[in-house]
Amino acid sequence: MTAYQEKDPAAHSKLEILLLYPGVHATISHDIAHWLYKKNRRFLARWVSERSKRRTGIDIHPGAQIGRRLVIDHGTGVVIGETAILGNDILLYQGVTLGGSGKDVGKRHPTLEDHVTVGAGAKVLGNFTIGRGARIAANAVVLSAVPADATAVGVPARVVKIAGKRVDDLDHTHIPDPIMQEFCRLRRRIEELAQG
Repeated sequence: MTAYQEKDPAAHSKLEILLLYPGVHATISHDIAHWLYKKNRRFLARWVSERSKRRTGIDIHPGAQIGRRLVIDHGTGVVIGETAILGNDILLYQGVTLGGSGKDVGKRHPTLEDHVTVGAGAKVLGNFTIGRGARIAANAVVLSAVPADATAVGVPARVVKIAGKRVDDLDHTHIPDPIMQEFCRLRRRIEELAQG
């Protein structure tokens, strides 16, 4: 509960967190389901996880390996797949998916090293690693590894900062409008055809 108090400014007391935070309830249920999963009581493990999903809106497969102090803030819609591995001190916001790409067998979900933050609505899909201290922007779609202490944004996501330093020169405020560029190209072509 201390992790929630540190990462969520809306958390006012440990009692409030224990009784009212769905992320706490989901991780407690996952601990039970994961224990059952490791004891090869797979049906019972899934029953616990499905019951938790109905109560919390957070879907954590019992096979997922989760480290200490996971914080799921506003957890509705979070999905964590069977072979996902999460390190310690992870922060996930609502709508995050740690899923598979649909192509792999065996280990098919991502690994998040310690101190990773994943923004609201982000999708991290496939068997690769998100490095220690990395940040995934809201609504990003991550399809490949992200190095430690990097920031990844976009669809598909690409790394824009490592250790706080920009790695590209993209100016998000002055990006040319691709629709307007296409209209201009079509207008020039129409003028060429009209003249000739």
